[in-house]
Amino acid sequence: MDAGISCRETERRMSRLGLSMQTVKAIFVSHEHTDHISGIPVLAKKYRLPVYITDSTLYHGGLTIQKEQVFGFKAYEPVQIGHLAVQAFPKKHDAAEPHSFIVSGNKVNIGVFTDIGSPCDHVLQHFQKCHSAFLEANYAEEMLEKGSYPRHLKNRFRGGHGHLSNKQALEVFIRHRPSFMSHLLLSHLSQDNNSPQLVQQLFNAHAGKTQIIVASRHEESAVYQVQAANDTATVPFPQRMEVKTREQPVYTQLRLW
Repeated sequence: MDAGISCRETERRMSRLGLSMQTVKAIFVSHEHTDHISGIPVLAKKYRLPVYITDSTLYHGGLTIQKEQVFGFKAYEPVQIGHLAVQAFPKKHDAAEPHSFIVSGNKVNIGVFTDIGSPCDHVLQHFQKCHSAFLEANYAEEMLEKGSYPRHLKNRFRGGHGHLSNKQALEVFIRHRPSFMSHLLLSHLSQDNNSPQLVQQLFNAHAGKTQIIVASRHEESAVYQVQAANDTATVPFPQRMEVKTREQPVYTQLRLW
């Protein structure tokens, strides 16, 4: 999902985890901002990876990718990549055509919820179906207000199409976390307007049985195994804003890193 760091740094981080880029089968692009796409051209070319991206995101991102490697996707239409199904859905963010994703396999759903201006119904319905998720906790409201960013940038962050604050992310977690969520990786923290220690402490107080991990911007996160609980063999999955039951095929365990 996205590739904002360089190909070389991606390889280094994968290697330190004992993983190989040879196991990666595709890249999905959420939106065109540079911190999400900068590494894609080299990664895609070097490893001959298909890049799933909307036409509008490709155009506004100005990415140079071989035509035969470009594939489109549509919201709520799953794309099968090996044993995994990847489904996109719209989100609120100041980009051309932004999406978040759910990755499904072995009756496990993992969500990628970053760069979210506000927790809209799309986000909330999908979050409720996740056994594990990446959730944006971009800024601490007081740190942003007192920080050095210009007023227009502060307003962009908190204006409904920018990023989720710690408080907003915590509300999503407390009010919409399913009982079977085993891991929550808090992601996309601002370097200037947030503190990993603050975020960890804030969410630990409400963690319950969910393991809270604050993802670092400077190094890779660990690899976790995510399994479906016995009482969630079939998890309802939203389809175009409607919650419907959908049987998932049985695969091997879904790896999360």
